[in-house]
Amino acid sequence: MTLAGKLDFICGLRRDYRADTRFRSAYMALLDSLGNPHRNLPPVIHVAGTNGKGSTIAFMRAILEAAGLRVHVYTSPHLLRANERIVLSGGEIVDDMLEFLIDEALRRCPDPTHPDLSFFEFFTACAFTAFAHSPADILLLETGLGGALDCTNVVEHPLITVITTLSYDHTETLGSDLTAIAAAKAGIMKPEAPCVAAHQIYGEVLPVLRERAGALAIPLYSENDGWRAEGSGRAGDLLRVATAARTVSNLPAPCLHGAHQLHNAATAVAALMLQDRFEIPDEAFAKGLTCASWPARLQKIGSALLPPSWELWLDGGHNDSAALVLADQARAWQAADGRKLHIVTAMMGHKDAARFAGPLAGLASSVTAIPGHHHLSSPGCGAMRARPVCGSRWIVICPPFCAIWRRTTRRAGAFW
Repeated sequence: MTLAGKLDFICGLRRDYRADTRFRSAYMALLDSLGNPHRNLPPVIHVAGTNGKGSTIAFMRAILEAAGLRVHVYTSPHLLRANERIVLSGGEIVDDMLEFLIDEALRRCPDPTHPDLSFFEFFTACAFTAFAHSPADILLLETGLGGALDCTNVVEHPLITVITTLSYDHTETLGSDLTAIAAAKAGIMKPEAPCVAAHQIYGEVLPVLRERAGALAIPLYSENDGWRAEGSGRAGDLLRVATAARTVSNLPAPCLHGAHQLHNAATAVAALMLQDRFEIPDEAFAKGLTCASWPARLQKIGSALLPPSWELWLDGGHNDSAALVLADQARAWQAADGRKLHIVTAMMGHKDAARFAGPLAGLASSVTAIPGHHHLSSPGCGAMRARPVCGSRWIVICPPFCAIWRRTTRRAGAFW
């Protein structure tokens, strides 16, 4: 079987969309058969949150590498290739090593088709094995879903934990209110490991994080209560991040687009200032903010097919807080030149499409929904549920991309 075939096989494990956050015995048995690699990792920065996890990790990675450190990274989901999820000392895992890890896990797994073993558990076990056997100075570890019982949370002694912006997502698993969601995310906090919390847009979040930190007797450093950031994030406006012990000034605006990236960049800087294992020079902070890479987050896509005055932007946002920052960016674009906004969107069936569409509805001249290939992303289950919010601006479902392109380009204005 080829690597692609093996990936298809493990992707088929527990394909039901209702994710389960228990520590299942099949996962723990797999880790044990692999020698419990999660207990032999470099120092770990563990990151949970609803939005901004990947961007914050991208900034931390760029800063740490600018400081000369070897950095492992684990993120999800991938965009194009599963290799993207596992970065070993600065480079994506190569096919031969990924295939070896999958083969080894399949060989050691008593029953790889066990109904209680998921793709994410299997892949995380492979990732831990790679990280444990490849030298590095630090591991940036992103949760998959939740925190307390996410399968990455078997790491017992992180260097520091980071909780990014929390909002509504995976409510079918984590709960429908922010108190429950925050409690799940706060589960990554560990004794003797400080926690850094990013800017929060909902007032219910920080009291839950403070309660968890207090129960563990660890410091919680939240924005404006443990660290602070100053600067607009606009080009030419310098950023300043300060903790009680240190201030880093004259930082350039982050290279990733969107005002929200100022918060992600500042969180990354604050987290690395507040850890006590590595000394990061000011120059590394500045360089990292200008060279971080995190595709499909307000990414401008070039195309020879676009008319000269048009722009095409790609973003993977799919929840309320993502919609709020996209709406802020759309208003900034429209204030700058008055061009129209056309949205082409697809969304999985268990996402709250109406909550996502709300902040954007008054800004879009049109919205096109793309149906998926199965019930998880079909418009009846996903994006079409936003139709009452978008009202008359919602247009007909259009499966073929060429037809979407023709319909959109017939309208006057720009294509964002």
